[in-house]
Amino acid sequence: MQYRKMGNTGDMVSSLGFGCMRLPRSGGRIDEQKSERLIASAIEQGVNYLDTAYLYFGNEAAVGNILSGGRRDKVLLATKLPPVQVRAREDMDRLLDVQLARLKTDTIDYYLLHSLMSYDGWTRLKELGVEDFLEKAKQSGKIRRAAFSYHGWKDDFVKIIDEYPWDMAQIQYNYFDENNQAGRDGLRYAAAKGIGIAVMEPLRGGFLVDKLPDAVYSIFGEAPVKRSAAEWGLRWVWNDPDVSVVLSGMNEQSQLDENVRVASEAAPNSLSADELGMFDAVRAVIERTVKVPCTGCGYCLPCPAGVDIPSCFSLYNDKFVHKTLGRESSYLFRMSGFDGSRPGYASKCIECGACEKKCPQSIPIRRELKAVAKEMEKFYFRPVVGLVQRYAKRRSKKRRGHNAS
Repeated sequence: MQYRKMGNTGDMVSSLGFGCMRLPRSGGRIDEQKSERLIASAIEQGVNYLDTAYLYFGNEAAVGNILSGGRRDKVLLATKLPPVQVRAREDMDRLLDVQLARLKTDTIDYYLLHSLMSYDGWTRLKELGVEDFLEKAKQSGKIRRAAFSYHGWKDDFVKIIDEYPWDMAQIQYNYFDENNQAGRDGLRYAAAKGIGIAVMEPLRGGFLVDKLPDAVYSIFGEAPVKRSAAEWGLRWVWNDPDVSVVLSGMNEQSQLDENVRVASEAAPNSLSADELGMFDAVRAVIERTVKVPCTGCGYCLPCPAGVDIPSCFSLYNDKFVHKTLGRESSYLFRMSGFDGSRPGYASKCIECGACEKKCPQSIPIRRELKAVAKEMEKFYFRPVVGLVQRYAKRRSKKRRGHNAS
C-alpha cells in the first residue's frame, strides 16, 4: 500500500480509503459479519482510512462494532455532521455525542460537515456557530481534524475554503467530472493552501465500471496495457499528486483485492501522455450518450410520491448508452411493483421539487423524469401497472387470510 500526506496535517493516509456508505446488506440491514471480514481484510492490507456518516443508515453503529475489536487504533476514522438536522448550536454537540457513542470511540480523526452544496449552506451553519463548535470539539479532543464534503460549484467551494482553516476537503472527482463541481481547479486551489483532498465517487457510483458505452470499452481494450475500466478510472485519480486519499465503496472481497493491488502500484504522474489522451476520447464518447448524469447516490430519496429516482435514471441511461432492445420491459418490471414493492415509475412525480434541493449533481430532476416517462412509459405501461397492482393486492389478501387461519 502507498501512503500520501493529508495536506499539512502530518497524517499519512493510505492512498485507498474504505468508503463505508455501501457496506454489504442482507434483508435491508447491514451484513455486519461480511462487513467485518471486508474491513478487517482492508486493514490487514494497509488501508488506514475509513469514512462513514451519521446519515448512512445503521452505518456508524456497524463501523463502531467492527472497530471495537482491537482495530480502532489502526485507522484514521472519518464521519460527518448532518447539516439537515442542525437547527441550533446545541444540535451540533448533541449529534457529535451520538456519533461518538455509535462509533464506540473517544475521538474522531476527521469530522466533516456533510455535503455542503453552496456558500449559503456554509453561511447558515456559520451563523449557527459551527466555527465555535469545531474549535471546542478540537480542544476537548472529541475531534482531531475539521473538514467538509462538497457537492456544489467551484466558485462557492473556493469561498468556503477561504473562510476557515480546514484540514481536509472531500470532493467528487473522476475523469468524467474533471471540470464538474469543485473540479480540478478547486482541487488545486485547496491543495495549494495545504488542505488535504479526499476523493469520493472516483468511479461515479459504479457508472465508470459497468455502465459505459461499448465504444469506451473498445478504447480501453486498444490500450497497450490491458486494464479493467475500474482500474483505468482509479489510476486516473491516483495520477493526481494533489489527491491524498481515494474512497471506494467496496462490498466484495474481489473489489477490495483489486483496488488494493492498483493502489499499491498507481503513483502520482505515472500515466503517459498517450494514456491521458485516451481519457479525452473516452470522455467525449460518454458525453455523447449519457442522458442524465446521476451517480445513484440516493440523496434525492425518499420521494414524497414514491418515485425511485435513481433507478428511473439508471434504466433510462442504459437504453441510450448500450443501445440494446428490451430496456422498456426492464423498466416496466422494475418500476411497476411487480415484485410486491411500491411502484416507483417516473410519471408518479408530483413536481414538488424536494429532490432537486438535495441532489449533489444539481440535476433538474423534474424535467428529466418527464423525459424518462415519455421515453420509457409506452402506451401499454399504465394498464399493465394497473393489472400488476390488482394482482399484488389479491395476493396480499390471500396471504393475510392464510396467516389468520
